Amino acid sequence: MFTSQGPGVRELAVQALSSVERGYDLLAPKFDHTPFRTPDRMLDAVEEALAEREGSFDSGLDVCCGTGAALGMLRRLCRERVTGVDLSAGMLAEAGRAHPDGRVELVRADALALPPALGDAYDLAVSFGAFGHFLPAERPALFAGVHCALRAGGLFAFPIGAPIPPGHPAWWAVAGFDAAMRVRNAVWRPPFVMYYRTFPLSGVRADLEAAGFAVETAPLAPFGRLPSGPPRWRLVLARKAA
Repeated sequence: MFTSQGPGVRELAVQALSSVERGYDLLAPKFDHTPFRTPDRMLDAVEEALAEREGSFDSGLDVCCGTGAALGMLRRLCRERVTGVDLSAGMLAEAGRAHPDGRVELVRADALALPPALGDAYDLAVSFGAFGHFLPAERPALFAGVHCALRAGGLFAFPIGAPIPPGHPAWWAVAGFDAAMRVRNAVWRPPFVMYYRTFPLSGVRADLEAAGFAVETAPLAPFGRLPSGPPRWRLVLARKAA
């Protein structure tokens, strides 16, 4: 939920009518007081799962790091280099204030065109809450860039939720949001790409495998299971061939 320290309706409207980059520059100072920030509960669950399965890593990359919510997790999991990449200078400025000791390197870049200097340097890459900003046709470029940034045997990990059953109130909410966003982008420029139903596990798995990853998933136990049995949240574990 929004807090009293979060953005007002007018601020959100201005952001929504901006480009993705400009919108997040405007929102950055108040972003951590919005429901868009990845909850600590999710970060803790992913950190616990990675530590249990993999132990620790040498170096970590947070793709679309935003204000740096996941960088603390990477600092605990990684012994050496930790890097956050984001398109928004405003979000990176907030990440720098959250991690001022110099151990975290912050790089301004488009996730669809990661700098060559990042190539083949990381054992772990993560991303949280950013995939709605990429259209399905852009996933191959996104995943190819992460693949290049990882060392042989490196792991790309991120959570993905179970599909919302049609007819559920949340299904109508996200369907309505996506429809409104498509109308907005049809009549207003620059576009603001943010959709909630464009990242299904089946398509994501296929695109990861096409990019050269071996893919498995693990349930994130703290979030439980649906009445029908599947986990509410899974951790996608995409490994670059050794």
